[in-house]
Amino acid sequence: MHYQYGEFDGEAFPTPDSLWPYDKVFDFILAYGDDALDALNDLGEEQAQLLDQLMQDGLLEKAAGRYRLTPRAVNQMQRRALMEIFANLPRTGRDGHPTTHAGAGADRLEGTRPYQFGDPVSELDLHQSLRNALADHAKTPGTPMLPIEFSENHLEMHLHEGTTNCALCILIDMSGSMMRYGRFIAAKKVAMGLSALVQQRFPQDTVDIVGFYSTAKMIRHSELPLLMPKPVSTHEYSIQVRIPLKEADKTHQHFTNLQMGMQLGRQVLNRRSAAQKIMFIITDGQPTAHLEGQMLNLIYPPSKKTAMATLREALLCVRSDIRVASFALIEDYWDMEWVQFTDQLTRLARGVAFYCTGSDLASCVMESYLSGRRKKAYLS
Repeated sequence: MHYQYGEFDGEAFPTPDSLWPYDKVFDFILAYGDDALDALNDLGEEQAQLLDQLMQDGLLEKAAGRYRLTPRAVNQMQRRALMEIFANLPRTGRDGHPTTHAGAGADRLEGTRPYQFGDPVSELDLHQSLRNALADHAKTPGTPMLPIEFSENHLEMHLHEGTTNCALCILIDMSGSMMRYGRFIAAKKVAMGLSALVQQRFPQDTVDIVGFYSTAKMIRHSELPLLMPKPVSTHEYSIQVRIPLKEADKTHQHFTNLQMGMQLGRQVLNRRSAAQKIMFIITDGQPTAHLEGQMLNLIYPPSKKTAMATLREALLCVRSDIRVASFALIEDYWDMEWVQFTDQLTRLARGVAFYCTGSDLASCVMESYLSGRRKKAYLS
C-alpha cells in the first residue's frame, strides 16, 4: 500500500454528506414547496438527467404524472438540516435532557448520596466510601488498623444530572408574513433537524408538529419539506370576519391563530406519556385570529379579545404541565405591543422567550431543547 502526502490547504476533508450532489434541487424544493415539484416537469435536458438519477437513487418518484419526495429523500433532508444546525452549536456529550432529579447517564454533579440496591458499581465514589469505612473503624477503641471492614452502609454514589424522556410539540406560524426574510425556511429546517436528532440520539423522545394560520392543523413529518405559508389574500387595513369554523376554508387563510395552534398542541401532548412535555412556538407577530366555541374570528389590527383568548389557552397549557418556549422572529420588528404580548404569554405560561432572527433560530431552538431547563440544579 502506498501513501502520498501533501501540504494541508486549510479545508476540511469532504464527508459523504458534503459530497451530496443534489443540494440545489432540495433547497429549491424547501424554498417553493409543491410549486417546486410542479416546476420539475419543465426542466431542460441537462437537469432532466439529474432527475432521472434522483429517481434511480430512490429519492424521487413519479405518480399520476407528478414528482414527489420519497421517505428516503425526507430522511436525507432532515439529516442535512441537522448537520447545518450542529455546525454552529458548541459540542456537548449529553445524551438526555437535564432534570432536578439525580440519576445515571449524564454529567456528574457535586456531592454524593448513599448507595441503593441496583445502583451501578461503576459510579461508586471510592474515596468517600473509604472515608465512611475508616470513620466507623476508628469509633471502636482497640481495633487493629487492618483489615478494614466494608458494609453496604459505607458506600456512596456520585450524583448525576438526571435525564428524562421528552415529548415536544413544535408550533410553526404559517401566516403570510412568515414568507419574508427566509423565516419559514428557517422554521422548517429547525423542525426537520429536531426530527433527525430525535431519531438518532433521543429515541425515547417524540416530536409532533402543528402549523397555525387562520386555523391550525397537524403536520406529518413527510409533509414538512413541502409546507409553505398561506398567501396574503387581502391588503385591507381593517378586517373583522366571523364565520363558522367548518367554513373556515371559505375565508382568508393568512391570519395568525395561535390560540387554536396551542389548543391542538396541548391535546397532542396530553396524549403523550413522557415525563417532560414542551411546546415550542415559532412566530413573527401577534395573534390575529381566535375561536369562540365553533366560531372563527379574524380581526386585524390585532385585538385585545384575540390576545385574551390566546392567553387563556396558555393558562390551560400550564395546568397540563406543559413548558412553553416562544421564539419571536424580529427582522422587521417595530411593534412594541407584540413584545408586550410575548412577555405576557411567557409570564403566564411560566416559560421562556427568545427574540431572534431567522438565521439565529436554529441555534436558539436546538440549545433550548438540549438543555431542557434554563438552570442546572445541584443536589446534595
